Amino acid sequence: MSLFTSQEQEHIASAIADAEKATSGEIRIAIEKHCHGGAFERATEYFAKLDMGKTAQRNGVLIYLASEDHKFAIIGDKGINNVVPEDFWETTQVAMKAHFTSGNLAEGIIAGVALAGEKLALFFPYQSGDVNELPNDIVYVDQDEIK
Repeated sequence: MSLFTSQEQEHIASAIADAEKATSGEIRIAIEKHCHGGAFERATEYFAKLDMGKTAQRNGVLIYLASEDHKFAIIGDKGINNVVPEDFWETTQVAMKAHFTSGNLAEGIIAGVALAGEKLALFFPYQSGDVNELPNDIVYVDQDEIK
């Protein structure tokens, strides 16, 4: 069974699509039940496995969530990291965690997507001819296997 209802998954995918309409950046979500190690390290692994570092402007953002272990991380590629405030990812996590602690995982993910999308749009605005370089669907991972 999925962590999110089909309606929640649609809302998340829609939030990603809406955020990406204003930017050349790419946002993805990776979810697994258990985090083996630290959330940031795990997110970094999936960032590479999902080819997040291969965007033209190095402006991919990954939100990682380990649902059973209650761990999460949000990371950006070099292009976005070079322009956002130093504490941007931490403040984004605080906004997400407010939703998570009230039991609303989908709204927490959507909040993270919206905040990342705002910064991406500011620093990497949509350009004519921009293509969606990565899918908007949620990636459910099982151990080291990408589904």
